[in-house]
Amino acid sequence: MTLPAAADLFAALEATWPPRAAHRAGPWVIRDGAGGGSRVSAATALGPVGPGHLPLLVTEMAALGESGIVQVRAGQDDLDALLAGHGWTVADPTRLMAVPIAAADLPPPGDGIAAQWPPGLAPDRMWAAEGIGPARRAVMDRVAGPRTTVVAGPPDAPVGAAFVALSGGIAMVHAMAVLPAARRQGIARRMLSCAAGCAADHGARTLALAVTVANGGARALYAGVGMVDVAGYHYRRAPAP
Repeated sequence: MTLPAAADLFAALEATWPPRAAHRAGPWVIRDGAGGGSRVSAATALGPVGPGHLPLLVTEMAALGESGIVQVRAGQDDLDALLAGHGWTVADPTRLMAVPIAAADLPPPGDGIAAQWPPGLAPDRMWAAEGIGPARRAVMDRVAGPRTTVVAGPPDAPVGAAFVALSGGIAMVHAMAVLPAARRQGIARRMLSCAAGCAADHGARTLALAVTVANGGARALYAGVGMVDVAGYHYRRAPAP
């Protein structure tokens, strides 16, 4: 089973879930997430970082109205140790999981699962009920490449929704949500099937997503369709002033 390298997955993750803006400051890439959550707001380090670089990071992020947050990836042990030594705490360990679309163990989408763009008011309301509000919806609108929404259930009262966007042959699934009353009925697997089909139609070869380590149920679901861990990261948050 051939899968993209970790660097390609991270590039696709950013292209399909982009910040409002990003700029370089010393060794840091500073992102303006516009309230869209940690993934679009966290800084990353492009090179070696020392204690003297931390004030620059905090100042740059404060100018955007952000508290200090850094995404730490595998292999950045020195960065992780530096932040830990200055009181920055770990948050949301996350795995990037992927599967070749041709090898995914997915059922047919079946009736009641459809792809559409833009998502429309009803999916937006459903997402909002699951904590995916306007700032995260704005992230979807910023994506430049092919994108769609997979919606499950009646058009006027969906029970599931997911955002899918493509970059470099990789289809990333974001904002996967199924209402509590509709869970454990195979809906998420059928939504992934629809996502994979749409992605393949646009030339994608890989289906991928990011999922927190704490979300054991979702990780088991994704493993069940053939997804495997390819890369990971966690965040470090600055101590309170």
